[in-house]
Amino acid sequence: MIAQYLDIKSRHPGALLFYRMGDFYEMFFDDAVRAAAALDIALTKRGRHEDADIPMCGVPVHSHEIYLERLIRAGFKVAICEQTEDPAQARARGGKSVVAREVARIVTPGTIVEDGLLEARAHNHLAAAAQANGAWGLAWLDLSTGGFSVAAPDEAALPALLAQVAPGELLAPEALAQAPPLAEWAGAATLLPAARFDSAAAARRLREHYNVASLDAFGAFGRAEIAAAGALVDYVHLTQKGRRARLSPPRRQAEGAAMAMDAATRRNLELTRALDGGRRGSLLDTVDRTRTAGGGRLLASRLAAPLTDPGAIAARLDMVAFFAEAGAAREAVAEALGGCPDIDRALGRLCLGRGGPRDLAALRDALARAGALRRLLEGGAPGEPAAPAGLARAAARLGVHGVLVDRLERALAPDLPLLARDGGFIAEGYSAALDEQRALRDESRRLVGALQAEYAARTGVSALKIKHNNVLGYFVEVSAAHGDRLLAGGDFVHRQTMAGAVRFSTVKLADLADRIARAGGRAVALELELFDDLAGEVAARADDIAAAAAALAEIDVAAAGAVLAAERDYRRPRVDDGPDFVVEGGRHPVVEALAARSGGAEFVANDCRLAAGGRLWLLTGPNMAGKSTFLRQNALIAILAQAGCYVPARACAIGAVDRVFSRVGAADDLARGRSTFMVEMVETAAILNQAGPRSLVILDEIGRGTATWDGLSIAWAAIEHLHAVNRCRALFATHYRELTALAARLDDLACHTMRVREWRGEAVFLYEVAPGAADRSYGIHVARLAGLPESALARAEEVLKTLESGEGGSPAARLAHDLPLFAAPPAAPSAPAAAEPPALAALREADADSLAPREALELIYRLKALLDPPAPPEAP
Repeated sequence: MIAQYLDIKSRHPGALLFYRMGDFYEMFFDDAVRAAAALDIALTKRGRHEDADIPMCGVPVHSHEIYLERLIRAGFKVAICEQTEDPAQARARGGKSVVAREVARIVTPGTIVEDGLLEARAHNHLAAAAQANGAWGLAWLDLSTGGFSVAAPDEAALPALLAQVAPGELLAPEALAQAPPLAEWAGAATLLPAARFDSAAAARRLREHYNVASLDAFGAFGRAEIAAAGALVDYVHLTQKGRRARLSPPRRQAEGAAMAMDAATRRNLELTRALDGGRRGSLLDTVDRTRTAGGGRLLASRLAAPLTDPGAIAARLDMVAFFAEAGAAREAVAEALGGCPDIDRALGRLCLGRGGPRDLAALRDALARAGALRRLLEGGAPGEPAAPAGLARAAARLGVHGVLVDRLERALAPDLPLLARDGGFIAEGYSAALDEQRALRDESRRLVGALQAEYAARTGVSALKIKHNNVLGYFVEVSAAHGDRLLAGGDFVHRQTMAGAVRFSTVKLADLADRIARAGGRAVALELELFDDLAGEVAARADDIAAAAAALAEIDVAAAGAVLAAERDYRRPRVDDGPDFVVEGGRHPVVEALAARSGGAEFVANDCRLAAGGRLWLLTGPNMAGKSTFLRQNALIAILAQAGCYVPARACAIGAVDRVFSRVGAADDLARGRSTFMVEMVETAAILNQAGPRSLVILDEIGRGTATWDGLSIAWAAIEHLHAVNRCRALFATHYRELTALAARLDDLACHTMRVREWRGEAVFLYEVAPGAADRSYGIHVARLAGLPESALARAEEVLKTLESGEGGSPAARLAHDLPLFAAPPAAPSAPAAAEPPALAALREADADSLAPREALELIYRLKALLDPPAPPEAP
């Protein structure tokens, strides 16, 4: 067995080997040590190999997905090694034969298909990056749903595209391991030999997978795109051990078709994940009203990649508008989709050969709902508007699946096991041959009961039982006290003596057991044949089923958008090719929703008009007054609008945004040696180098992470660069009131401030944006809200008055010369202080700035002697 294990392991050195032994997946040697540490399970040592005990650990087969998920999240790849023959076949070979085993699949972060390991409403992308003739290609797919896309970004745009895709695993050639565009994804990278990315070999793999003579039918792809796409297909083939995955033909994402956002912007705006990494509190969590997993994934994809074409955006908004006006249709769609199974992932597993009876049932139920939904949308309702063209096309793509649904309804039993090999999932009456074998099996079991009664009556042992286990099969069992009576009966043959019990067999029982085994085995074999037949029919209709799944998701997203609009008073935006960005009564969707849930005050809406004469706003005002919220809400409104959603505003008319840049918040990146200020500057540099006239930029507190005059200079230069070079639409929040002087020199700079009122010495934040500039920052007021001691607050007021007086030289010099030092509260009376030691007095008088290094060192040693007195003598 160990020889077999080592042979299989040698062929999969990069993965932990889950070696199937009965009801457990076992791991040995170094795999066991690493897995036991990662899973926090017991590590045992059994047997010997080369004069050493063998480290060993295992996990139950029935619950292995729990452990598999933890290993994958910890960065491991796992090779699942299954038994490929019955133990009886191994015994028939004689000698020391062990059951044949082979790796059935290799599980990696990007190739997971099990529901238990996946987030239902999020894609799990496997991506590949490649280079050819200096050009980049990126391809990505979701193995669980079959979606497949490619793109040819330039090097500057590649990081933003990777941030959009957010792959769970990224394949890259070893030579590109240190390429700067891939740096953010080093932790998710799987490096492969360059030969895996050869474009000629990749084209051949793609033609073979899709069984086509040419790739021209899929579009015009560059060499780098083909190399990346071919590497993906090759990797899937490798990890799935030759099983053919159902992948849609690769779809090319044209350059500029989607709004670009880098990783920092997505993180700052919390589009699909909050800052803690969870979904709760994100934009997606706030606006998602979809009823299906497929609809949830589609909405997430749209928020991750909003469109830039006003016509395509309008088509999406037309569908939402239909459901916003057609209340009856909206409610009917919500009812039809409630609890609808996940078609995409059920289909993906079945086509990959990893599905089960429940996946067939999921398709049956979902396709039945699709048929009802198509009839509903095509029929319309009296008094309601006609469906727009996009919705009519989606309804048509739902298709007609009555024949398949009817067959699955007849074939599947009410209660279904998870795995086909467990049997019992084919309904009675569907197959006459199966019913016959089941009758033989069940009749034989009744005969076993009758035989037990016969033996009990003949021997006079009423407690006699006929039992079964996987080692002995069927046997007769009596207590030890009655064992001699059965031995005297003649036809009872002793099998086993247990503590307190004796087991026997008989010729008649052995015959019955053989009949049961043969009938049960034939029944399971027939069911597996029927399952393969049903799965084969599903695979034959895979394209139509996938189209229905996509249409269901599209309809779900449109109806959900209308539900959200009705709940939260969202309005339809207008997106065109113009330069303006106008939002009336805009609100932050997440903050507003949180306030509503907590019963807080109503959110204060604000206008934003970025147009000629004011396309760059300089926003001043105190902390806690709402500057950051205002910045973020306008970026989120643009993203929602171009994703095809209604927005939280009274009105919205924006020129399509090609890129959103966000520089808000403060965080360091210690892993890469970056301070908070360095992170701020890196993100600011990306904006100043990449933003263009159609971009939307939000910047918060640029320059605050360094000295006052340095920071003011950087902020000053950044505003001038945004105005004259980038010429973008921008919101720039700052505490540097000196920057408002730029409004007199820059034609498109407009000053705005957060309104504040003072009442009885306290500042009241109104959370309103108004023209003008802040006259003060109210920082001490915020410090008081944070709970600083009153003595420190009073001292801060003293210092502020001196700084604002404008008398004398530099602020620091005035403070040092004019202000008395901070006075601590008087301490409690204490014992009279001892006289100061002479050495310490000399140290106080020393002019440290004038000391030579040796003199300074001598003073350090003298101070050390004073502060570290000698230890008391030890007790006798």
